[in-house]
Order: sequence, then structure tokens, then C-alpha cells
Amino acid sequence: MKRFLILLVLCVLSSCDFFASKDKKTFDLVNKELKDIDWSEVDNYPLFDNCDETVSKALQRYCFEQEMLSHCRKALQEFEFNLGPSANPEVLVDFVVDLDGRISVVQIQKDEAIDDQMPKFEKRITQAIQNIPPLGPALKRGIPVKSKFRIPILLSTKEESTN
Repeated sequence: MKRFLILLVLCVLSSCDFFASKDKKTFDLVNKELKDIDWSEVDNYPLFDNCDETVSKALQRYCFEQEMLSHCRKALQEFEFNLGPSANPEVLVDFVVDLDGRISVVQIQKDEAIDDQMPKFEKRITQAIQNIPPLGPALKRGIPVKSKFRIPILLSTKEESTN
């Protein structure tokens, strides 16, 4: 009996994990999982109603981008403008899709010539993007997350006639 008690005491003393609390184990497991998650990528992209959530991530992204560009194209169709040959017609729009699927513009990068020729351009594109109806937010492990995107918009220009 004495040997059994000594053996039991040795087993208890050598088993440190036996006394570790469940909270500590859970905390360690969560920290390990958080380190393994790639936070720069989402599992599912924000989706418009006509985008299929069951397709691959690449196709979800393509549908999302095409819908965004389509909305921007519609908003800019009314503009008629001529950019000089030295002006860069590419506009970069940075925007965020929040947890509720609402879109807000963060920054618009464009050539100064666009501001000179179309002073209301930035307001127009911002308003067009903000008027897009809410969509399904991006998901990371099934949880809605805020996501930031950049879309390039290439403005088509008309040549000035020299008659």
C-alpha cells in the first residue's frame, strides 16, 4: 500500500498538464489558431444578389469585381470629357465593404487633369459607389469581416477634332 501511495504521488507530481486549468488550455488553443489564420485573405468575397456563393473563391471575386465595375460604368456614362494626351485615364478607387455589406470610399487616386476637366468627378464616383445596395459581406471562417478593395477604372477618352 505504501508503494502504491508513493507511485501515485510521483505520477501526480510528474503530470503538470493534469493541473492546468481548462481556461489556460482553451487560451493556448485559441492563440495557436489565431497565429495559423491568414488574415490577408477572406474565405468568401462580398457577394451581390446575382453572384453564386457556391462557386470557387476566384469566381466569387470575379463576379464581385465585375458588378462593381458595372455600377461605376453606369454612373460615369453620362460624362463626356476630353483628356489631353499627357493625362493618365486610369483611376484607382479604394473602398471598404463593412460587416453589414455597406460600401464606403476610402480614397480615389487620379491624375490632376481629371480634376481640372471634371471637378465633380470624385463626388460623382463616390456617390455612385455609396448608392450601390448593400451586399453580403466578406466572410472569414463563417464570420462577417470588413474588407478593403481597390478597383481600377479606365476612363475612355474622346479625341478632340481639329477641323
